[in-house]
Amino acid sequence: MIRKSNKKETTFQVAQFSAIGVMNALIDIGTLNLLLFFWYTDNNEILLLFNTIAYTLAVTNSYLFNANLTFRKKASKNKKELIFFCIQAIVSLGISNLVFIGGVALLGFFSIPIFVQNNIAKGAAMFLSSTASFFFMRYFVFRRNVSKAD
Repeated sequence: MIRKSNKKETTFQVAQFSAIGVMNALIDIGTLNLLLFFWYTDNNEILLLFNTIAYTLAVTNSYLFNANLTFRKKASKNKKELIFFCIQAIVSLGISNLVFIGGVALLGFFSIPIFVQNNIAKGAAMFLSSTASFFFMRYFVFRRNVSKAD
C-alpha cells in the first residue's frame, strides 16, 4: 500500500518531471527542426544523427533539472549516479531512435508532407523515450534511500 505522503511525492515528481519534459521537448524538437531547416535530408542515417544530437541536448538539460529539482532528495550527483544516468540515457536514446526512424518509415506510406511526418515521428519518440526515462530515473538512477527525517 502506498502511503499518502509517498503518493503525494510521486504526484509532485510526475508534475515536475512533466514540466521539465516540456522544456526538454522544446529543446529536442526545436533542435531537430533547426537542423532540418539548415540541412534538410530524408536520409535515415543523417536523420538518426540529427535525432541523436537533439536528444543529447535535451537529456543533458533533463539531468541538470531533474537532479536539482525533481529528484533532489535522492540525487547524490556522484560519479556512480552520473554513470547510471548515462546508461538510462543511452537506452532511452535507443528507444527514441527506433521509434523515430520506425515512425518516419511507417508514415512514409501516407501522403503527408515529410516535415509533418518527421514531427509526428519525433513526438511519438519523445513520448515513449521520456516515459521510459522517468521510470529509469525514479527506480534506477535516483534510488538512494532517504531517511525518514527528510
